[in-house]
Parts: sequence; structure tokens; C-alpha cells
Amino acid sequence: MTGAAVYVRRLELVDFRSYPQIEVDFEPGANVLVGPNGVGKTNLVEALGYVATLASHRVATDAPLVRAGASSAVIRCLIGHDGRELLVELELIPGRANRARLGRAPVRRVRDILGALRTVLFAPEDIELVRGEPATRRRYLDELLVARRPRFAGVCADYDRVLKQRNALLRSAAAARRAGTRADLSTLEVWDVHLAQHGAELLAGRLELVEALRPHVAESYAGLAGAGSEARLEYRSNLPETPPDRAQLTAALTAALAEARATELERGVTLVGPHRDDLELRLGTLPAKGYASHGESWSYAVALRLAAYRLLRADGPEPVLLLDDVFAELDADRRERLADSIRDAGQTLITCAVEADVPVSLRGARYEVRNGEVKRA
Repeated sequence: MTGAAVYVRRLELVDFRSYPQIEVDFEPGANVLVGPNGVGKTNLVEALGYVATLASHRVATDAPLVRAGASSAVIRCLIGHDGRELLVELELIPGRANRARLGRAPVRRVRDILGALRTVLFAPEDIELVRGEPATRRRYLDELLVARRPRFAGVCADYDRVLKQRNALLRSAAAARRAGTRADLSTLEVWDVHLAQHGAELLAGRLELVEALRPHVAESYAGLAGAGSEARLEYRSNLPETPPDRAQLTAALTAALAEARATELERGVTLVGPHRDDLELRLGTLPAKGYASHGESWSYAVALRLAAYRLLRADGPEPVLLLDDVFAELDADRRERLADSIRDAGQTLITCAVEADVPVSLRGARYEVRNGEVKRA
């Protein structure tokens, strides 16, 4: 059972990336953005991804998203759902708190807009999901967790806040130790309690998510690559055991923090918690990282995004699928298989430099992107 179709009716950008001002109307179904490299195709899907996640898939801070010489950038997104329309507005202000409006009314917290638009974005950088560091895979899980259950945005924020405070205290303790003095550690146990509580909530969410993802990843990879090795997921926690019960997870984290305290005080960093975990990707019995070929890695990365799309589609409003230059790296057979798997998507935005790379079945509304303009062909 799929969720109700949600689609982007209009996207307006002001001083976002390369665009002084632009407005684009999109259609349900497939939308293909065609143009040479470097003309701003990715900027459009990046803006939509930002509305959905409040983060860019390309940069860690908002400053690069604001056009050179401008003090802020604005993203306006008109969303259609069940015959109704909702306007989401974001103002990005580097060095200050961003602002947001939902249905033209200001929201108390920017993260209150999460859930208004759900997207799944595949970009060439996603090869790092397979080949890169654990932080990339943790981000994949946490963004999907928030997309499914927006309340986890608060859980992630609370965990990050406590982790920063605890690390600051541990760093001061390590520095004091090297200087031959004693640091005030009276609040460390308080931070331990908070870290264990928020960490258990985040860890429980990730474990449940990975369990739900497994069949979708296996199916998506097999659908792309055909017969061959099975794609499998394993969550690797730094806890000896990961019971599903939150109270037991809290107790396990508390015990692990106590055991690691001496080492943490010496090194000045928190060594226990979900910020140290990894999502292991396997092809058959082998880890994908280090063993998968380029084609297998690319297919695995696409499969992870397709699995996210299928999972979100099954339990809520259907997400908008954003495919940034995905077809260029696939052979003809895999292009057709991917097209078959997403042909019935409610809305897909596809960027490409060569239109012939996109299977005919996905060539819906066509847009030419060049010289800072987007024109319906």
C-alpha cells in the first residue's frame, strides 16, 4: 500500500547558489532537466533536498548555498498533496539562525517544516556510501530516520548537543591532566545520563530502521544488478550487545560509558555511543567496501536510495524521487532496470547532460538548463 502522491508544483529560488532568481513549474510524473555540466541542474535538486532535510548533500554549512555577494538565500517550494497546496519557505542566513514559514505562517523552529516534503535524492557523491567512512553511512540512516519519523530530528539534535558538551568536558580534563592539574568533573555523570538516554533512543531507531530496510535493499540491488551476489546490511554497534528494548539499551550504554571512562579522560573524547557505529554493507559474504567493483559499488549506492524510497512510500506520503546524473554511470541494461523500478513513481526529477542516457519511458516533461535559465522544452 503506497502513500498518497505528493509532488513539487513550483520551485522558486532567490540568491541560491548560481541563481539570482528563478521560478520553475514541475509536473507529476517524470521531469527531465537537460543541460551541460556546470549550468545549475544540481542546484535545483539540492534546493529541494534542503527543504526535505534542512541540509545539503554537497556541503556541510549553509554559506556556500548563498550566491556570492548576497546576504541570504530564499527557497520557496509549492507542494501539491491530495488536491491541496502547501507553500514552504526557507531563508538561509549564514552566521545567523535560518527562518522558515509553512503555509505563509512563521514556524517556531525551522525543523517544524520537516515532513512537509519528503524526498529521496541520489547524487554521484553517494558512491561514498559504499566506499567512504562510517560517518557517511550514519548520515544516510539518520536522514532516513527523520524522513520517516520527523520527531527523530529532535533526538539527533539532543544527542549531538550532549555529545559536544561531554566532549568539551573530556577535552578540558585531558588538558588539565597533561598540565598536572585536576579538572572539575562534577557534571560528567549528568552528561553520561543524558548521553545514554538520547543515545538509546537514536540507537533503537536505527536498529528498527535497518531491519525494515534489509528486504528493500536486497530487492533493489537484485533488480538493478540481476542474478548474482545478495546485498545485505548489518548494523555494527560498539556495544557488546544491542537489545531492542530502549531501557536495556540505556543500561548498556551507561555500563559501556563507565567502563570506558578512564580511557576517555586520557584521550579527551567520547568513545561510546551511536556516533561511533557503522552500517556494514555486504555482497554475499564479503564487505562491499574494498571488494565491490565500480559497477557494483554504483549499483549498491543506487539500491540504498531505492530502498529508502520504497520504505518511505510504503508507510507515508510518497516521496519525490530526485536522480542527479544517475544514468550516466549505468550500462544500458541497468538503465532499463532502474527505469522499470521507478516508472510508477508519483514524481521524479532527473538531471542529465545527455538526454539519450535517460530511458524513453522516463522522458516526461523536459526542461533545458543553460545560461542561468530553466526553460520548458
